[in-house]
Amino acid sequence: MQTNYNTWLTKTLGIDYPIILAPMFLVSNTKMIIAALESGITAAFPALNYRTEDDLRNAIREIKTKTNKPFGVNLIVNASNPKAKWQLDICLQEHVAFIITSLGNPKEVIEQCHQKNILVLCDVTDVRYAKKVEQLGADAVIAVNNQAGGHCGSHSAEQLITDLKNNTTIPIISAGGISNNEKLKQHLELGVAGVSVGTLFIASHEADVSPEYKQALIDYKAKDIVLTEKLSGSPLTVINTPYVQKTGTKASWLERMLLKNKWLKKLVKMLIFYRGMKQIEKATFSHTYQTVWCAGPSIEDVKEVRSGKEIVMGLTNGS
Repeated sequence: MQTNYNTWLTKTLGIDYPIILAPMFLVSNTKMIIAALESGITAAFPALNYRTEDDLRNAIREIKTKTNKPFGVNLIVNASNPKAKWQLDICLQEHVAFIITSLGNPKEVIEQCHQKNILVLCDVTDVRYAKKVEQLGADAVIAVNNQAGGHCGSHSAEQLITDLKNNTTIPIISAGGISNNEKLKQHLELGVAGVSVGTLFIASHEADVSPEYKQALIDYKAKDIVLTEKLSGSPLTVINTPYVQKTGTKASWLERMLLKNKWLKKLVKMLIFYRGMKQIEKATFSHTYQTVWCAGPSIEDVKEVRSGKEIVMGLTNGS
């Protein structure tokens, strides 16, 4: 039976397939975004991948010079991101198609984006938060399930989507565990407006990560994905390399104690995040014995390094 790709996401953005190339810290770049857009899907990148206002503005403009297809930017909107205000300002000025908010309260983002007719999609992992962002005026939620790469949720896709459908009215985009055409169909049959896919695209020709990182996605399997508390202050999915096994996945006793202190919690999280992201950055782009590679269980279906277009084709028609 022919899959129906005519959903809220495709109709709203005018794209061929209801897929978002997920924003991936450090990994997403303009080449990946352009390849995705030209393959009939949409895409987003984290604003944090660009250090300065000029860098972020230039990235948005570079994409717009190569394609007129719609794309978005991911903003961290809590206190751990002191750059959030100017990042939002640039997205508004350059008029991206949508913003994906992660963490924190998206109220200000929603209000300002809607003044510019920019959509706001909010990452959620449970019904409670989804109902909050719906009340704030979010256009859709991105339901982050327990198969997502990076900061994953705690519920299965089926449970989370069912709960959201029963308790909210805005469109749902499913994030986590979509690695082939069959799984795309399964998620769409649950009634979502689209899906968000990240891990597969790390092993793309357009990704600037190290060859060792791409090969790891081929060599390791879903059973090798573990959650670590040591890198961002919140559980993060990584490949269970020998280095991860050696250093462990639990925060130190001192970190755990400080994270329970309501006065120090935010500062400690910021320090853990900064230290962890520096470690991940080093491993992402160069060969090092400190191999800390972020990925989700979708690595199970990564068999080779392909172009972004080939990955989209595999997702949409099984080729």
